[in-house]
Amino acid sequence: MTQDMTALPLSVHPSGTPAVATAPTAKAPAAAKARKTASHGAHDLNRNRGVDAALWVYILLAYAFVFAPIAASFIFSFNSDRFPSIPLGEISLDWYRAVATDPLVWEGLRNTLFVGVITGVVSTLLGFGAAYTDYRYKFAGKQVYLALALLPPTIPVIIMGLAMLAYLSRVNLSGNALSVIISHVVVCAPFAMAITRLRLSQMDPALEPAAWNLGASEWQTMRHVIIPFCKPAIFGALFITMAVSFDEFAVAWFVSGLNETLPVKVLGFLQGQVSPRINAIGTFVFVTSMTLVILAQLLLSNRDAKFRNTSGE
Repeated sequence: MTQDMTALPLSVHPSGTPAVATAPTAKAPAAAKARKTASHGAHDLNRNRGVDAALWVYILLAYAFVFAPIAASFIFSFNSDRFPSIPLGEISLDWYRAVATDPLVWEGLRNTLFVGVITGVVSTLLGFGAAYTDYRYKFAGKQVYLALALLPPTIPVIIMGLAMLAYLSRVNLSGNALSVIISHVVVCAPFAMAITRLRLSQMDPALEPAAWNLGASEWQTMRHVIIPFCKPAIFGALFITMAVSFDEFAVAWFVSGLNETLPVKVLGFLQGQVSPRINAIGTFVFVTSMTLVILAQLLLSNRDAKFRNTSGE
């Protein structure tokens, strides 16, 4: 049986030998598709670069908006002129010397440190207990418990200050350092709870049962397993809550009475003629708060790095 074949055009080789021409291949459509895909990829890449550039510009503007006043206060704190002006006068430490020799500033600083340290310790303990309760136990109304535990930072500070003043006045605690500590603990404890709860969520749930199976009591498990695992978060929460207490003004202004913290003292300096000492005090408060926050961030970053290494990521 014969089979019809479509003859392909012949071509002659330079040697004189006829050769059959090859049929056209299907590479052309594939190449066109590849070029189209590459074109779209380049377009998407350019668009992504544009979005990234716009995002960086937005971030830089946001940081400039936040930190420009702080930078101006820092610069003018070294200005010898009484009033901030451009160009600057001579570089001087006169305003820092004035702050260092002012007994009112030292009194406010002592009150601030006393309140801040105790607030940090108490808030961290309460936050750890609240976070462990949420992690360890299941009970009815748990969502309500979480909502109430994390509620104080969402309340406007003026409302919180008035509420704390009304409550503490009823129990004869208003107007002393204890009232400021109680108020700051209410504000700061939710931050400690959130930080510690995040750490507990990374713990293997089998660790506690394993310790119990090996004969450890609940207290031994807490001391040798839970607390060591949460140690970075505990110290991070301590520094964060101290920084929040150190900066807090509104609630302290309502309840402090004569035991004014340093931010409340600054308000007193603002009444009447503005003093250049405020720039020096503001710089000191900012540096102290940022130091605490950076220490907390370093602890939490080391914690996350160790967790990623342990989990094999």
